[in-house]
Amino acid sequence: MAGPDTIEFNAESFDELIGSSDKPVLVDFWAPWCAPCRVVGPVVDEIATELVGEAIVGKVNVDDVPQIAARFGISSIPTLIVFRGGEPAEVLVGLRPKDAIVDAIRGATV
Repeated sequence: MAGPDTIEFNAESFDELIGSSDKPVLVDFWAPWCAPCRVVGPVVDEIATELVGEAIVGKVNVDDVPQIAARFGISSIPTLIVFRGGEPAEVLVGLRPKDAIVDAIRGATV
C-alpha cells in the first residue's frame, strides 16, 4: 500500500517510469507480510510527500510483481533502490533511517 504521493509500480509501469524520469526514482521493494517493510513503508511515503518535484518515489510488492524483484536480484526485503537515468545508483537493504534514504536520493554517499 502506498501513500498519496507514492506510486505503486506494476510490471507495465515500472520500465516506463524508471527510464523516462529526469529525476531520481526511489523504489521500495516490499511485501505485506514483512514486518520491517511495514516499518519503512510509512517513512517512504513521508519522503514521497516531502520530495514532490525533486524525486519520484514508488513501491514494488514483490509478491505481486516478482519478475521485477528477480531482475534486480532482490533477495532480502525491504530493499530500496535509487535509480538515476534508468539505472540503479544506490541500493539500501534493510531498515535505514529516513535521513540516510533522503541522502541516497539526493546523491550523497550512504
